[in-house]
This record gives sequence, C-alpha cells and structure tokens, in this order.
Amino acid sequence: MSDFPVLGTDHLEFYVGNARQAAAYYGRVFGFRPVAYRGPETGTRDTASYVVAQGEVKLVLTSALRPRHAVTEHVARHGDGVRVVALGVPDARRAYALAVERGASGISAPAVHHDEHGEVTVATIAAYGDTVHTFVERGGYAGPFMPGFAAAHPPERGAG
Repeated sequence: MSDFPVLGTDHLEFYVGNARQAAAYYGRVFGFRPVAYRGPETGTRDTASYVVAQGEVKLVLTSALRPRHAVTEHVARHGDGVRVVALGVPDARRAYALAVERGASGISAPAVHHDEHGEVTVATIAAYGDTVHTFVERGGYAGPFMPGFAAAHPPERGAG
C-alpha cells in the first residue's frame, strides 16, 4: 500500500445556528481569537463563517443566512456540531485518489481555489453519518485562512 501522508488537522468546521454568537462565545469563554470571516461582505450570500484560533487549533463556525439551506437542515437535524474534519495533506489530489481507491465515497473531487494570496486545493470524502473529511493542500498560501475569507479584526479589549 502507498503511503497516505497526513500533516495534521487543518481545521474543524461546525455548522451552527448563529455563527457570530458562536465565535464570540469561543472567544470569551475559551480564549479563541478571530482570524477570518466570509459572508455577504466578502461576496458569499448564503452563509456566514467565522474562523477562530487558539494555538494550532482552528475552528470554522458556519451558519446559513436563509431558511432553506443545507447548513440550516443539518443544524435542525443535529443541533450545533462538527460537519467537517479537515486534514492537512501535501497533495490533496493524491489523498483523494488514494482514499477513493481504498473504498471511500467521494463527495467533492479536488478543486483549486485561489486569490491574491495564493491557492488552496481541497477535496472531500464521506466519513460517518453526516460528517465529512476534507483534504486541504495549502502549499504556499499566505492569506488569513482560505480564498474567499477576509482577515478578521480582533476586538480592541481583551476578554478580561
């Protein structure tokens, strides 16, 4: 069998009822700091996502902005919870191909996303239940999180 290199956990994405409130909660209670944001202001009209981090741990908190959306349906079925376990890999295409070759169900074939900070390649396979694994190849990406996200501005005062 071929080697299947995983560099570590890239991030966890939670589908939540209120992403802004969840980001504030993780900041105040657990000390996570805001890193990036994607939503209507950045060109994404149907969801809002807040990225928060503490050390090497990154959480993406996503909520839908309209009632009939996959995120809304997921939250209605399961409540707030993890939807995506993203794994950092050196080659997302290879990781996806190996996983599917070994029996994984492909959800999203490898796709390259890019902006002025570089590019990120992602591919997704089914995991268990409604949870998925996404392979993330960052290479030389230098943006705040991923293409489509703007840098977040932390609050001026600390949590106290």
